[in-house]
Amino acid sequence: MKARELMTEQPACCTPDQTIQEAAQLMRDNDCGCVPVVEDTRTNRIVGLVTDRDITCRCTAEGKGPDTLVREAMSSDPKSCGPEDEVEIVEKIMAEGQVRRVPVVDNRGCCLGIIAQADLALNERAASDRDVGQVVEQISAPSHQAGSARARR
Repeated sequence: MKARELMTEQPACCTPDQTIQEAAQLMRDNDCGCVPVVEDTRTNRIVGLVTDRDITCRCTAEGKGPDTLVREAMSSDPKSCGPEDEVEIVEKIMAEGQVRRVPVVDNRGCCLGIIAQADLALNERAASDRDVGQVVEQISAPSHQAGSARARR
């Protein structure tokens, strides 16, 4: 199965200069826990990801307010896949990076979609229950680097 068959197409995106409040509103309005951060909405070239956990750990826990810019909370240069990549590539990116979401980009780095851990688990054609369980276990393994970017996604 290819990434394009599993991805959520055209996810809501924000820019680094938007506020955390705007990113949180996008998450609420689109029922998601992660928003790709793009250079600008014209090019849609991905430069990061911001998650609900990033907002909690990098903003709220640090006493930063809703006017904090996304650039202060986002994870930069996320690992991504292409639309024609096999699902096994997505699983490997998730497991090795201990991330729950992988953006799908074109050859120019423009965001086409996103694949979440739940997409793998919900799509029985993507992998067997045992395979999905192994990926989830690897993604969720405790990080030895407390406070690392991997521990925050």
